[in-house]
Amino acid sequence: MWDLENCRVTGNYMGMFPIAGMVTESRVKYGGTVSHTVALDKPITVFGAIRECVILDNWEVEKIYEC
Repeated sequence: MWDLENCRVTGNYMGMFPIAGMVTESRVKYGGTVSHTVALDKPITVFGAIRECVILDNWEVEKIYEC
């Protein structure tokens, strides 16, 4: 299953920042890999910038809840 729209997920953004939130969009990128746009439950600070949503590659998703 690659389409995680409207699913709650946890993961590691950039492999370093733990996140949790709702997937608003899943898409197949050029080359066949999948990415997900995640609206975060709580904003995170990434290298001085506040992020309210992030794009996770499929391999960065750790757990899928409530689809």
